[in-house]
Amino acid sequence: MSRFFKYIIFLLLNIISLCYNNELYAQVPDQGDPRKENIIEQKIESIAELSEDENLDYTTLLDELKYYLEHPINLNFATREELEQFGLLDDIQINNLLNHIQKNGRLIAIYELQTIDGFDAVTIQRILPFVVVKVDFNRPNVSWRELKENGQNQLFVRWQRILEEQLGYSPITDSLLKAKPNSRYLGSPDRIYTRYRFNYGTNISWGFTAEKDPGEEFFKGSQKRGFDFYSAHFYLRNIGRLKALAIGDYHAQFGQGLTLWTGLAFGKSIFITNIKRSAIGIRPYTALDENRFLRGAAVTYQLIKNLEATVFYSQKKIDANVSSNASDTLNREEGLIVTSFQLSGFHRTPNELRNRNILQERIYGGNISYKSRGFKVGITAAKTEYGGLLQRRLTYYNQFDFNSNELFNVGLDYNYIYRNINLFGEISRSDNGAIAYINGAIMSIDPRVTLTLLHRNYPRNYHNLNAVPISENTRPANEQGILLGIQTIPASKWNFTAYYDKFIFPWMKFQVDAPSHGFEVMAQLTYVPTKKIELYGRFRQRNRFRNTPEDIEDIDFIVAENQFNYRFNATYNITPSIRLRNRVEYTTFKRGDNPTENGYLIYQDIIYKALSSPLSFSFRYAIFQTDNYNTRIYTYENSVLYAFSIPAFFDNGSRAYLTLRYTIVKNIDLWLRFAQTFYYNRNTIGSGLEQINGNTRSEVIAQVRFRF
Repeated sequence: MSRFFKYIIFLLLNIISLCYNNELYAQVPDQGDPRKENIIEQKIESIAELSEDENLDYTTLLDELKYYLEHPINLNFATREELEQFGLLDDIQINNLLNHIQKNGRLIAIYELQTIDGFDAVTIQRILPFVVVKVDFNRPNVSWRELKENGQNQLFVRWQRILEEQLGYSPITDSLLKAKPNSRYLGSPDRIYTRYRFNYGTNISWGFTAEKDPGEEFFKGSQKRGFDFYSAHFYLRNIGRLKALAIGDYHAQFGQGLTLWTGLAFGKSIFITNIKRSAIGIRPYTALDENRFLRGAAVTYQLIKNLEATVFYSQKKIDANVSSNASDTLNREEGLIVTSFQLSGFHRTPNELRNRNILQERIYGGNISYKSRGFKVGITAAKTEYGGLLQRRLTYYNQFDFNSNELFNVGLDYNYIYRNINLFGEISRSDNGAIAYINGAIMSIDPRVTLTLLHRNYPRNYHNLNAVPISENTRPANEQGILLGIQTIPASKWNFTAYYDKFIFPWMKFQVDAPSHGFEVMAQLTYVPTKKIELYGRFRQRNRFRNTPEDIEDIDFIVAENQFNYRFNATYNITPSIRLRNRVEYTTFKRGDNPTENGYLIYQDIIYKALSSPLSFSFRYAIFQTDNYNTRIYTYENSVLYAFSIPAFFDNGSRAYLTLRYTIVKNIDLWLRFAQTFYYNRNTIGSGLEQINGNTRSEVIAQVRFRF
């Protein structure tokens, strides 16, 4: 633990020194807001840490924030839909802004926002990099000439590889490969990615994405067409009465995510107003998840004033695990029988290739919604059909799960704003008669205080495979809960946010052989003494139940699991070009009467980004020590654009990475990244075909972007 205390002392000395010399730093002319990238990182990190899924793709979220970073939205002419898609304002703030402009005329300066209810200094600083206030606005006449002159083309090419030899790529004799065909990967360890996209504002977009995962073949064998995954889209938005048109790959998002929502959605986070979903209907798909998206066509059309209708159709093949007892049923009338869906997207071995695109999926339906300034109501219906029968391996806990080849869901959602109160919710029914609902409220009871309330009830037999509402479970079933949150500004330069979520599981769950309950509480106190320094402390506790690991007469009784996380984070700008960030995180975990397990993570970031230099970089050195996987700690890492790294740290070791970006010429950017994890207490890393015989794991990424 000596390194831990040395680092604490070093961190405190840094902070004291910076606070003491604050007047000196204030004299440096500000060449731009150094917190721009930090806002995006915090947004992604808040989702990633609580989801605890290292494989989520945040491309869509990053696309939107990056676009508004480069093309700030003009608040004087922004529509409600544009502000909702913007994602950094809640509905009360949007409503107050639009009412203010309607009553008093267009904004003259950005800081006029301080006179509008709900726009405190913290909110204004958060949105400042993404918005502008301009009185003049000339909407361009869309033509081929206009698209050519003001549209933006971007082409990305990326290569990525683990440098150490993994078991799946090690040499093997032909005889052993024939005896055990799944004992090695068929392809190389390279990950190859390319993406092209044209966009004209947020109104027109088209492009394609292609990816080869490590271990997959490339222009040979099972992948003679090159990449394992291809995706393409064409998208129009707000062209007269045509509100949206998507052809190819797209997402559909309605209501609060209880009836139909594909793609990434905010869950519980320290941004408590994000418990309310802001559905924008149809949007293009540009990410790399190979199964959870829609492929076909969708259109949203304004029928009359305030009334819109959407219809969508999707048909594609997805990965699934074929029943081992169903090999003789493939040619019978009942068709293919599968036991589960395969969502990894990996096709590296004969077994994985056998499950590739084996099941046809068809999803179609529609939405009709009425929208006015303070009220919205919508009805969504979706039918899902599979070209095979899903027959899960039933046990006690999953006996109420969906087991069929078709599913129908219909739901009603609403959103109502009255002064400083926003009420929202959705009720949905699956075709077996189960009814699920979610209702919430966001209340701005004072310019400095916002309260949130969310209640949810998802029956154990509610069936929906394309729903992602706020939930403690991975799917909306077998759960009841109530969440209370508060966001307040107790004093100038201080911000306090907290929530408490109580949940009940009326039926058994995976590894929980009895009804159970739990709670989660999170609180964060942020102090921003100047534009150049931000400090925050965070506390999080999770209490849930799990089967005891002890074998007592073949009875699995449940015991409580308690996990505590403590974090201190400091971000400060030495100069307009150099930003430092320190973090100390400590966690404890206790199951039943077992001893308490502990872990910590400490890191130092150095981020350099000068407006006058073509070179920028981000460097991190981290040390970590945990007792086991139960005390793992997730953290967001800077990577190349549209690549995401949110690893889980456990055991005892250190990690360092360096990400470089160099602008070769005006429209060509090059990224290089090297990252290495070193373990002090291990001789092997990973398991199965991913195993490395050694105590280091190194990764290199190279990416180039062309803009034209």
